Amino acid sequence: MFDGHVVTLLDAAVSLVNTLTDGLRQGRPYTAPHGDRLPQAIHEALPLASDRSNVEPDHAAYLVHTAHQMRGVFEAADSGHIDQAARAVNVLLRTTGARPQLDCVDGEPWQVHFHGSDDSLSVGWSAGCATALALAIGSSLAGRLGVCTAPNCDRVYVDASRNAVRHFCSTACRSRVKAAAFRARKASRN
Repeated sequence: MFDGHVVTLLDAAVSLVNTLTDGLRQGRPYTAPHGDRLPQAIHEALPLASDRSNVEPDHAAYLVHTAHQMRGVFEAADSGHIDQAARAVNVLLRTTGARPQLDCVDGEPWQVHFHGSDDSLSVGWSAGCATALALAIGSSLAGRLGVCTAPNCDRVYVDASRNAVRHFCSTACRSRVKAAAFRARKASRN
């Protein structure tokens, strides 16, 4: 579906949204980290990279704002409002100054990476995630952006399944729904 770098950026977008936005998670209320806990949460949400070690407060605030904007993209795409998702992605692309660039990674061929108007942690990751979302929305893969359908969960995901059948953000939510359905079937037989 996507090349490895775009998959990494989509995974980062999912991780940032699910970590930095309040809502529901696996059947319980979820409050996003804030204050002193926020930099560490962002550190853990981003893929392994040397530039993520020290997340400064201004970068943390920028990424929280980006996560809220990206949540809107996932929600719009999940609801079939692709025009709304595209407009939200365009705002992200403009505000970050996203641009493609060929980079050479040691021992690997040239790769297209996405940078922001500056290469700070917050703008760089925001631009990259926005570009990855644009590649999904601007293709036949827009329907692969989803919001968990489990009760009391609003975490997002990218459906990488072969036949686009994913409905849950995690195996925990899938298991919760299956167990509830089993209990309901069992109760109806008694």
